[in-house]
Amino acid sequence: MMSSTSFSQEKIFLPPPKKSKFSLDEALDVRKSIRDYPSLPLTLEGVSNLLWAGYGKNRWGRKTVPSAGALYPIFLYIVVGEVEGLDKGIYLYNSGEHTLTKLSSEDTRFQLARASLNQRWVKTAPLLIIISADFSITTSHYGKRGIRYVWMEIGYVSQNIYLEATALKLATVAVGAFYDEEVKEILNIKKEPLLIMPVGRPKEGRW
Repeated sequence: MMSSTSFSQEKIFLPPPKKSKFSLDEALDVRKSIRDYPSLPLTLEGVSNLLWAGYGKNRWGRKTVPSAGALYPIFLYIVVGEVEGLDKGIYLYNSGEHTLTKLSSEDTRFQLARASLNQRWVKTAPLLIIISADFSITTSHYGKRGIRYVWMEIGYVSQNIYLEATALKLATVAVGAFYDEEVKEILNIKKEPLLIMPVGRPKEGRW
C-alpha cells in the first residue's frame, strides 16, 4: 500500500509516438488476449505509443478517442515494473503534454494482483495500465445518461490499447475483475478504476 508520506512529483517527457506500418486490418486480424509474459522489459518508446493510442492527441489536436460532449473523463495511470528508462512506481499520464507525472516509487503489482482475485498476470506483467474515470465530469452535464457515455469511452480507450499493442507485437488483456476500493487505496486515487491492462512481451511464437 502506498505510503502516506509526501512524494515529490516528477514529470517525465515521453518520446513522440512513432507511427507503425502495421495496418489496422492486420491488427484486427491477429488481435487476441494474452496473459503470459516472459521476464523481459518494455521500452519507453513502446509505453509512449500505448498511452498515445489510448488517450493521446492526434494531428488535429484532438484525442485519439471520441468523448460525449468532448468532456473526456478518463484518466490513465500506469504501474511500472520493468520498463527501460523508467523507474518502478506509479505514474499519471498527461495527454496534453504527452508526459508522465510520477506519483510514487512503489511497485504495487503484487498488491494489485491480490486485489484482482489473484490473477497472476497482473503481478508478472512489466507494465500495468489502469483506465479510470471521474464519472461526475460527464454526469454533471448529461445526468444519469452520462454513466453510459463513460463506459462507452472506456471501450474506445481499451480497444485502442489492444490494437496498438498488437501493432507493436506486444501482449495485453483487459482485466475487469477486481475490488474497486482496494485498487483505489493501493494507488491512492479517487477516480474510479474500470479496467487494468497488463502489458508485456508475448512468448516466442505467439505472433
